[in-house]
Amino acid sequence: MESELVLHEGGCHCGKIKWRVKASRRVVAWSCNCTDCSMRGNVSFIVPSSDFELLDDSKDFITTYTFGTHTAKHTFCKVCGITSFYTPRSNPDGVSVTVKCVKAGTLDHVEIRTYDGLNWEKSHKETGIASFSNES
Repeated sequence: MESELVLHEGGCHCGKIKWRVKASRRVVAWSCNCTDCSMRGNVSFIVPSSDFELLDDSKDFITTYTFGTHTAKHTFCKVCGITSFYTPRSNPDGVSVTVKCVKAGTLDHVEIRTYDGLNWEKSHKETGIASFSNES
């Protein structure tokens, strides 16, 4: 959408997990209907792993859930249970950041696109989602 990157901060509900991510002020976020995302109501945007940084001792409070192909790493806080970010199957070289977990004030616009996770292979091919974790 926009090439200038800014720092966004965010984390989980209890504050044990904190992170910083470089992304545009205007992002494309994905609403997925896979069994996991639909139950969580997750809407997230994807960045290259190199643009995401965990802060302080956050890693000590993360636990991970996998299923199916075990490619996606569904991370969440051990204390409050919030998934503020995870490694998506569509972009194993990237990080998917939950829009609602970004602190207010740095995102100007979120374009929400649909990802058909129930028909994963077809949606992966048709949406071009894999390009969203490419290095800038």
